[in-house]
Amino acid sequence: MSGRAPAGDSPAGAAPRPATFRGLFAVGEFRPLFGTYLLSTIGDELARVALTVLVYQRTDSPLLSAVTFAISYLPWLLGGPLLSTLADRFPRHRVLIATDAARAVLVAGMAVPGTPLPVLLGLLLVVATCGPPFESARSALVADVLDGERYALATSLTNVGSQVAQVLGFVLGGALVAVFDPSVALLVDAATFAVSAVWLWARLTRRPAPDGGHGDGPPGPRSMWRDAAEGLRVIGRAPRLRAIIAVTWVGTLFGTAPEGVAAPLVAELGQGPAQVGVLLAANPAGVTVGGLLVARALTQQRREQLVPALVVLSLVPVLLAGLVTVWGAPGQGAHAAVVALLFVAGLGAAWTIPLNVAFVQAVPSAYRGRAFGVAVSGLYGVQGIGVLAAGAAAEGVSAGAVVAAVGALGLLAVAPPLLGYARTQGHVAAAPPPAGPSRA
Repeated sequence: MSGRAPAGDSPAGAAPRPATFRGLFAVGEFRPLFGTYLLSTIGDELARVALTVLVYQRTDSPLLSAVTFAISYLPWLLGGPLLSTLADRFPRHRVLIATDAARAVLVAGMAVPGTPLPVLLGLLLVVATCGPPFESARSALVADVLDGERYALATSLTNVGSQVAQVLGFVLGGALVAVFDPSVALLVDAATFAVSAVWLWARLTRRPAPDGGHGDGPPGPRSMWRDAAEGLRVIGRAPRLRAIIAVTWVGTLFGTAPEGVAAPLVAELGQGPAQVGVLLAANPAGVTVGGLLVARALTQQRREQLVPALVVLSLVPVLLAGLVTVWGAPGQGAHAAVVALLFVAGLGAAWTIPLNVAFVQAVPSAYRGRAFGVAVSGLYGVQGIGVLAAGAAAEGVSAGAVVAAVGALGLLAVAPPLLGYARTQGHVAAAPPPAGPSRA
């Protein structure tokens, strides 16, 4: 996140060497960080399927089933910035190992047959509470062990891996629930967390807690609330960070909103329910391809220069997809055109990679965990707002009109943040004030 390459990465004055996947996996600590992320993602999706089925089997309530699915997002929305301070208060490798070990024990407890439903949901909430500190520590530690170009490639590879892991988790969860009891799926989930904890314990370098954790305050006992506030102040007083977060949140708000009307949009295109999955998969597929191309073929400087164009590319096809639905005749041709347009929008959404790297380069090292916590918490929030708003709007007008409006409004709304981003290129956040000794 400091933007500096490790010693010996390139000779002084030499052009930086392009990052490669081989070079990425040659970094010993990246392998467990990437592998355990995939394991945890597969386990998370597997557990969502198992718990949704389990709760529905017990209650016959679609609402409670949906609440079960949504609980995993609550800690991010309600306490993400606060929980993420743990990634800066303690050694990050310890945060990763402890949260994975805790989740292994808790999920195994959820798998006990006959666990009362309130206890089951309570355990699920505690498991979800481990998510913000784990993800903040993981993201910060990846930036610690990789330089800018390799970090960009790692971000792209992680995005691709996340998409594949989600699909595998859902498919595996459905298969296990169909063949066995949901408790078996939960035990498999617990095993993924246990393997992850052992792998991280065996392969990660022991580092002290980040320097500067005391921020503006004196050495001694620290408040999580004060740490969270310090992280917010670092972002608040840095125009570069504010601009990056603004572009990310606004672009994500309008880029993901069409997901909220996927089913009615497919119906307006004259297609059956089976095509909803195809429509929803188009954008992530584009993100996967675009992310690999952007991260592998371009330098970070060039990627940052292309951010405005990529943001526009991620929204213009959304507008066109809505217009095709409104003005075109329903049928396979219109549906194929909309899917293709949403795929192109996904290609443009590769703007997230250079913004992620730029964010890393602008955040002081000691505040990385908290900064990631704020950014990711906001992302969860805007995704929910966008999807809910699109769905509510579709109650009064056609889904195609909603999608067209989302694209048009998104282009207008993202213009000011993009201007702020362009004005702050090259800026970094102010270095944190000196602090007491860090803790090992």
